[in-house]
Amino acid sequence: MKAKNENRHQQDQEIKIILEILQPRFSVCKVIDYSDVDLRKPFCFTGTTDEENSLVCPEALVPENTTERDDGWKGFRIIGQLDFSLIGILARISKLLAEGGIGIFAISTYNTDYILTKEENFTKAMKVLQSAGYEVREGALRRDGQKIFSENDTMYWKASGQKTYFCL
Repeated sequence: MKAKNENRHQQDQEIKIILEILQPRFSVCKVIDYSDVDLRKPFCFTGTTDEENSLVCPEALVPENTTERDDGWKGFRIIGQLDFSLIGILARISKLLAEGGIGIFAISTYNTDYILTKEENFTKAMKVLQSAGYEVREGALRRDGQKIFSENDTMYWKASGQKTYFCL
């Protein structure tokens, strides 16, 4: 058993985790239904239970049929598609942030994990993770060059090689 745990720990150490800061400010919402939500827009996460319809999206995309909302969240994602055999990546990040007194809102998708913190804790969260050896990159990287969403004229696009970044 000890050898198995040491092997898993060694495997985890070999995986370089890169975190990408997402530019939009997010809102965590309750909605009546999803009829006013454009699910084609990036960074719109939904969850339906027997008690509620939840939505996490950029503040600029909060629909009118929202019954409750909590604004002021900043986020980052783990870059790359995470293999389902990888164990403990989100747990380690959440443990480090909890030890730093930082609460999180975690969202997992098929490809990767997204972690949100309240905006006032975000800089501290990035420092905690960087000091633990995580690489942090600025900007929301888009591989397809599609515009994510429009928030008046506060966004512009710039191309860098084959990658496109959006900036606020």
